[in-house]
Amino acid sequence: MRSTLRTRKSPRTTPRTTGARAAKAVAVLAAGVLTLSLTACGGDDGDDGGQASDNRGTKAPTVQLPKLDGQKLEVAAVWTGAEQENFTKVLDEFEKRTGATVSFVPTGNNTSTFLGTKIQGGQPPDVAFLPQVGVVHQFAEKGWLKPIGAETEEQLKKNFSQGWQDLGAVDGKQVGAYVKAANKSLVWYNTAAFEAAGITEEPKSWDEFVQTAQTLSDAGSPAVSVGGADGWTLTDWFENVYLSQAGPEKYDQLAKHEIKWTDPSVKDALTTLGELWGKDELLAGGRKGALGTEFPKSVTQTFNGDTPAGMVFEGDFVTANINADTDAKVGTDAKVFPFPAVGADSPVVSAGDAAVALKDSEGAKALLTFLASTDGAELWAAQGGFISPNKEMDMGAYKDDVTRDIAEALLAAGDDFRFDLSDQAPAAFGGTQGVGMWKDLQDFLRDPQDVAGAQQQLEADAAKAYKNG
Repeated sequence: MRSTLRTRKSPRTTPRTTGARAAKAVAVLAAGVLTLSLTACGGDDGDDGGQASDNRGTKAPTVQLPKLDGQKLEVAAVWTGAEQENFTKVLDEFEKRTGATVSFVPTGNNTSTFLGTKIQGGQPPDVAFLPQVGVVHQFAEKGWLKPIGAETEEQLKKNFSQGWQDLGAVDGKQVGAYVKAANKSLVWYNTAAFEAAGITEEPKSWDEFVQTAQTLSDAGSPAVSVGGADGWTLTDWFENVYLSQAGPEKYDQLAKHEIKWTDPSVKDALTTLGELWGKDELLAGGRKGALGTEFPKSVTQTFNGDTPAGMVFEGDFVTANINADTDAKVGTDAKVFPFPAVGADSPVVSAGDAAVALKDSEGAKALLTFLASTDGAELWAAQGGFISPNKEMDMGAYKDDVTRDIAEALLAAGDDFRFDLSDQAPAAFGGTQGVGMWKDLQDFLRDPQDVAGAQQQLEADAAKAYKNG
């Protein structure tokens, strides 16, 4: 998910996006799609007899998998809670169809460190999900990634656009499959809190967003829930503000560290963030409370309790936490609008998780094939809290209309998207808990007045990481 690490000056590691108009094109598209009906349609989570299914009944498998009776596989990913439970159902289906036994291991937020230790210790999992483009390249350069197999490559070519294939390729060789995507430019809100505060329109600009937060606060509701204990959420805040305000060209330059973090464009973005983060009354629990709140709690405290927060920012995967940990219904109690425009257009920042093989085994290749197929994508989509870049899957498999609209917007954008900036950076800067961009933005949340100090620290950490990365 985390959505949630790398850039370097080598052309092999530049973000795989097309066109300077990408952010604008996707933003306009997403805004249009998200203004459609947000009525939740629900989904049938019933047993499908070992076959992928949507809301309309049973479907025959589209991909043949080998018999793996007696084989044991281990899969590692960052997900916990509802996301882990939903993915486990996908693994259960794989077990039914192959006879293999699959165990899941959560990596914690420091995915690259966790996996690196396992690999160097001679005990890698069979398959891992890498939530950062940078780590895919890092692992490939170290020789840690094993062949994904001809069957997986066939599924990727059949089901995924070239842009998503390229994200999982290094030096022209396919080493991973981006089977889980994310739109990380969404604000979810509690409709009851909006109604109680007399808010009748969703904010479209940053100024309107801050004013909406003030209105909620004045009405006695915690305005914005921020999961600041997880530094990756703060990088997403920055990236959306920066992309909208500075534009896609600057965004790409900063992602590759072609411009420094002391650039005036970074100052502008941090100053803009400070308009929200600098007002304790607009944050649930104030800055101290935000810094002590992890991502799952940031969602639940928006839709649970006697005085829930009015809004929470994060990606489409928020629906997994809403569905699992609250009584709110997506599309009625919980609705969504695009991240507000700071510049001319609302931003759209995409992210994803690449499935890679860390063991050269038949089981690892088979699981990657299943995940890259429409069978795997549709089953996963039916659980909720997930969107796929798989363009051939049945969109009717999605659990609710809101998620389906988000997924359709992603597919309609084709290869015109901007990938999460911190996910493109070296792991030491963009994707490790307690250091680099994660810690520096936590420090900035603690003291939003110190823009210059935050810039200097970000640049110092970036310069070191890119040099070593």
